[in-house]
Amino acid sequence: MEKIVRQSLLYDFYGELLTNHQKSIYEDFVLNDIGISEIAALRGISRQGVHDLIRRCDATLENYEDTLKLIEKFLKIKSWVTKIHTLTGEFDKLSIASIQEKELVDQINDISNQILDEI
Repeated sequence: MEKIVRQSLLYDFYGELLTNHQKSIYEDFVLNDIGISEIAALRGISRQGVHDLIRRCDATLENYEDTLKLIEKFLKIKSWVTKIHTLTGEFDKLSIASIQEKELVDQINDISNQILDEI
């Protein structure tokens, strides 16, 4: 997984567990794509301090994921629901299905769409 995408997912799932100071700097770096030097200048701290804080935040967020595995579970569930969505689309193409079966598959498809929209 690309590093920035990984960092964004980690922040989405566990960012609230960081301090306000950590969140602010981490958001600037990861979400707002502001460079370390610019963050340091804006905050009046050293470039090394910003770098160390980001590195510590990465490690902290990874530790949360190693323990709780929320992102792993999220991606697995998303994959399963996508598969359900794909299979219902294939079933919908079958001409041998009864109207009741097609209605049931449509309901399953609607639910899988709702789940995908929520996650």
